[in-house]
Amino acid sequence: MIVLHQFPRVFGVLNPSPFCMKVGVYLRMAGLPHELRDADPRKAPRGKLPWIEDGGKVVADSGSILEYLRATYGDPLDGGLDAEARARGHAIRRLFEESLYWAMLYGRFIDPAGWAVTGPAFFGSFPWPLNAVVPTLARKHMAKELWFQGTGRHPPDRIYASGTADLAALAVLLGDRPYCLGDAATSVDATGYAFLANILVPPVETPLKRAAQGMANLVAYHDRMAAAWGTP
Repeated sequence: MIVLHQFPRVFGVLNPSPFCMKVGVYLRMAGLPHELRDADPRKAPRGKLPWIEDGGKVVADSGSILEYLRATYGDPLDGGLDAEARARGHAIRRLFEESLYWAMLYGRFIDPAGWAVTGPAFFGSFPWPLNAVVPTLARKHMAKELWFQGTGRHPPDRIYASGTADLAALAVLLGDRPYCLGDAATSVDATGYAFLANILVPPVETPLKRAAQGMANLVAYHDRMAAAWGTP
């Protein structure tokens, strides 16, 4: 049995980490039996989530996990893709994980409107005095990550404009396809669904969410994936 160690669900419906959710969705899409366990990132092999246990094997990092699963259990989702489709999927995955992610993170942790929801949702169940200390430390940590990555050095309107441009590009790339690469779902859809769910579903009202809500094909894509594979 594969055990996926991930953050606890928040907002009642989904995993707040698109990287954890990506692995959970992939496991369901690939039909691999698994168990979900809430975990503490401080106890993770690389100090962050997700990570999996599979027998005696421990694998951390969502990308490394998917590589391991494909190598160990076969590649039912991507095995039939040609080189061009694989390249397209790679580019779309990077757009989600290396660009759009930072605008989403800013909206959750730095934007006051987002933090007013994120802080209580993520840390409200902590006992005193942790609930008075940990949220501030976590927010400072995220601000530092955003600063060193570069996104945090820009004003809010520029950050959201960048995220909106990413969403607009994704909407064009998706077009009227049911899935990112065509008529059949592939591993890149596990990533796309996880990120769009983490923008559209939480009650974090930011310009990024409003932009996503205004792109009908992205909303329909999210709804299609949710109906097929749920919200791990």
